[in-house]
Amino acid sequence: MGKFELPALPYAYDALEPYIDKMTIEIHHSKHHNAYVTNLNKAVDGTEFADKSLEELMANISKLPVAVRNNGGGHFNHSFFWKLMKKGGGNPTGELASAINSTFGSLDDLKKQFNAAALGRFGSGWAWLILTGGKLVVASTPNQDNPLMDVVDVKGTPVLGLDVWEHAYYLKYQNRRNEYAENWWNVVNWDQALANYSAAKK
Repeated sequence: MGKFELPALPYAYDALEPYIDKMTIEIHHSKHHNAYVTNLNKAVDGTEFADKSLEELMANISKLPVAVRNNGGGHFNHSFFWKLMKKGGGNPTGELASAINSTFGSLDDLKKQFNAAALGRFGSGWAWLILTGGKLVVASTPNQDNPLMDVVDVKGTPVLGLDVWEHAYYLKYQNRRNEYAENWWNVVNWDQALANYSAAKK
């Protein structure tokens, strides 16, 4: 048993239907995410990095083996992603809603920019809304990289993140990544996004 563990989902596998189907969530969590955790534990076992937190690993990823970058990133990104969704979705509130409106003009304008980042990412990767330099910015990363890593173009603290690997949507949407990205907004947990934003500002 390694140090890192697969987190339980905060909802049932079918909770995000019809926008994200039960089978996709089940395979994505129990197989894909679980493999990242297993392989991360193998990659750090017996090394000087074994006692580091996930965040410490991300901040020093340029000095670490590629297996830690891929699997540590996969573990962090998915742990972040699951909490960002819930049945019912809703709209942003509080200081996050204000920041979105002042930065992008409206939630719809944020969605357009964010979805463009999701669709513009060639191959596998992620779209992000991050806080950097006190400002909200839309970015994207390849593979399992994330904005906490010291190797990415745009560094910052994630507020929202969308997985655009094909395994995240292919069973339901096939090649229609645009439809998946559009529908994802129906299950965004804005309370969690607000908590992420508030923590990032501290």
